[in-house]
Amino acid sequence: MNKELTSYKFACVIARFLDEKIAKDISILNISNVSSFADYFVICSAQTNTQVKALTENLTDKVKQTFSRLPIGRENDIKNRWNLIDYGDVVVHILHQDERETYAIEKFWNHALSIPEKTWLEESKEYSEYENVER
Repeated sequence: MNKELTSYKFACVIARFLDEKIAKDISILNISNVSSFADYFVICSAQTNTQVKALTENLTDKVKQTFSRLPIGRENDIKNRWNLIDYGDVVVHILHQDERETYAIEKFWNHALSIPEKTWLEESKEYSEYENVER
């Protein structure tokens, strides 16, 4: 792409990358007006610890291949129940579905603007591995 990748576009593409794998319940929160440490959170769930780890590894590889970007930070608990990937402007939370329900990040950040799925899918369509597949 010739134009600069905005944090909004980057968050949308990350959500698509997760969506095209095994991620569930993907949310994008615009936190730029309520936080100074990032512009967007991308949050998703997985059904097992193995899936949490696989999504984390796949996403970091895909972002590196596509945008030549490495995370500035990564955190995970020892059991892979909640992994965090920090790209500076976009922070990705990949949680086991039980942790997602327990910690309810979206409720804590309820004053942030949520980006609808239809919007982020449209914004990231040129990055789809499955260009001709309808939802």
